[in-house]
Amino acid sequence: MGSFSIWHWLVVLVIVVLVFGTKKLRNLGGDIGGAVKGFKEGMKGADEEKSSSSSSSSSQKVDGQTIEGEVKDKTQTKL
Repeated sequence: MGSFSIWHWLVVLVIVVLVFGTKKLRNLGGDIGGAVKGFKEGMKGADEEKSSSSSSSSSQKVDGQTIEGEVKDKTQTKL
């Protein structure tokens, strides 16, 4: 039981094409490609958002503004 030869893979490919058809396989490839593209754009957006938030937080430190507030107790009593 060694590795599969090229003929084994060709037979599997022919069976897959016969079962699913070329149109479904083409659509599946396009869907997968679109999903990968969307994922990459999402990751790029997350990186840009992360870098912009870190730059905005550093600008707040440079401004020297202090936010003052009052802390209230959040305990709730059960009735």
